[in-house]
Amino acid sequence: MTPPAARIGVIADDTLQGHLLSTAIRGQGYQVVISTDPENLAAHWLDDSDLDLWVVDLSREDRWQHFLDRLLEGARAPLLFCDGQAPPRNAAHYPRWERRLLSKLLDYVGPPALQERLQSLPPDTRAPIPEPREFRDLPRQDQGHPRRVWVLGASLGGPAAVKRFLDSLPEHLPVAFVLAQHIDPGFLGTLRQVLDRNPSIRCRIGDDGSRLCHGEVLLAPVDQAIRFHSDGRVVATGNRWEGPYAPSIDQLMTHVLEGIGHCAGAILFSGMGNDGAIAAPRLAASGTMVWAQSTDTCAASSQPDSVRETGCVSYSGSPEQLAGQLVEQVRRELSAPGR
Repeated sequence: MTPPAARIGVIADDTLQGHLLSTAIRGQGYQVVISTDPENLAAHWLDDSDLDLWVVDLSREDRWQHFLDRLLEGARAPLLFCDGQAPPRNAAHYPRWERRLLSKLLDYVGPPALQERLQSLPPDTRAPIPEPREFRDLPRQDQGHPRRVWVLGASLGGPAAVKRFLDSLPEHLPVAFVLAQHIDPGFLGTLRQVLDRNPSIRCRIGDDGSRLCHGEVLLAPVDQAIRFHSDGRVVATGNRWEGPYAPSIDQLMTHVLEGIGHCAGAILFSGMGNDGAIAAPRLAASGTMVWAQSTDTCAASSQPDSVRETGCVSYSGSPEQLAGQLVEQVRRELSAPGR
C-alpha cells in the first residue's frame, strides 16, 4: 500500500504569500491541511500529532515575536522557515524558487509518495493514426545521425499518458524519442515492457553505448545521468541526476541539446512538480518546439502547467492530439521543398 503524502501546515502573514506557498506545496504532491495567518492559528493545531511539518513565512518577524515564541515552544511538528517572498508564478525565476522549496521539503519529510500501477495499464484498442504517404517513401532503416529527436518528460500519471501517445502513432515515424519518467529504479524494466507492447514503436533502456534511432523510445536510466554524442550514442556519466527527482527532465533536455546539437521538440506529460520548467524556455529560445499535455486530460497537471506558465509552450492537447500534431508536423517537414 502506498503511504499517504506528508501533511503540511502553512503559516504566512501575507495572504498572497500563503496562497503561493500552499499551491507550490500541493503541486509537489504533498497535502496542505492547514493554511492560516498567525492571528488565526488555533492553539490545538500546534498539538496535532498527525502533522508532519509547519512551513512558516513571516515578512515582519519583529511584529510576531510573541507568536514565534509560542510557536517554537508549542509546535509538535518541525518548523521550516522560508527566507524569501515567493515570486509571481509567471516570473522567470519562479521555477527555481519552487525547486529550492522542494529541496527543503525533501530534507524534512522526504519525497511525496507517488506510485504508478504499471501492470494495470490497459491496452489501447483505438486504431493508430494512418501512416502518411511521406513516411512510406522513407528508408526503413535509420542511417547516420537521427534527424528528429524529441524529449518526452513525465511524472505521476505519465506512463498511461505516454502509452496513449505512443499507441496513437503510425509505423515508420521518422522520430527518435528519449523519455525521462520519474519512477522508482526497480520499476524501469516494467515500464519498458509496458511501452514495448506497441508494435510500431520499440522501447529500450538507454544504457551506455546505446543509440537514439528513429522509430524507437530510449528510456533514460534512473540510477545515473546520461549524455549524448552528436550521432545519438548514449554516454553514461556515472553521476546522479541533478535535482530532487530522477531522471531529471530539465537535465535530459539540456544534455540532448548540448550533445546532439539540436532537439526537434519536447513534450511534457502528466506529473507533479515543475521538472522541465527551467530548461524548456532555453530550448524554445533555440528553436525547439515545446508542447504539453492539456490540464483536463492529466492525472496530475502541475508539471505541464508549470512549463505552460513560462510562456514557451506552443501547443497543448490530449496524448492523442499531441500524437496527431506530431505526425502532421513531421509530414509537413518531409513534404517541404528542398528538405
